[in-house]
Amino acid sequence: MPPVPHEFKDPELLKLALTHASTGEEEDNERLEFLGDAVLDLVVADELFRCHPGLPEGELTELKAWVVSRRVLAEVARDLGLEAEARLGSGLRNRTLPRSVMANLYEAVLGAVYLDGGLETARAFARATLRQPLERVRQQQRGPNPKQVLQRHCQLETGEPPVYVVLDERGEAHSRAFLVAAEIDSRRFPSAWGRTRKEAERWAAYEALLVLDEEAPA
Repeated sequence: MPPVPHEFKDPELLKLALTHASTGEEEDNERLEFLGDAVLDLVVADELFRCHPGLPEGELTELKAWVVSRRVLAEVARDLGLEAEARLGSGLRNRTLPRSVMANLYEAVLGAVYLDGGLETARAFARATLRQPLERVRQQQRGPNPKQVLQRHCQLETGEPPVYVVLDERGEAHSRAFLVAAEIDSRRFPSAWGRTRKEAERWAAYEALLVLDEEAPA
């Protein structure tokens, strides 16, 4: 088994966490992934809430989104050796696993740790395995603005900047919300809401980057 920083009282939980649905087994790791995702959100949100008492909700959300992103979780999962130990179906064997699969393995293992040792044990596991990204956000060194990242991507790929399209507006003048989608070369990406148009554009850029990141070679 991989050198995860937790000694399982019930090793079958770790085995289940590493069993991907592609195996066709009667039980796989999807329920543990669901649980681990919720535990991860709580632990990271709590860390950020305590470390940044003056930061508004929108910026806390942005920091959390980076920490729990597929890219970060996939890198951590690979560092833990989960790829080599995962139980996979024939379609996923002998190939580099997508970031989405690696991130899901991490979440499933975290869910297993939670069941095996409780919330404080899961918190310790998350803090240990996410030490570097958590330290980065403690210092408030966020990744580049998603709009800037998407702009650079477009300049390299198409030579044209992304277009942000307002799809919907709701609320009164003092409390409006905007639904915005990014478009690149006529391709529209998933939309996102924001309390200002600028905030909505930032989240729309983030949604586009998630799709592009998933499509990129691992």
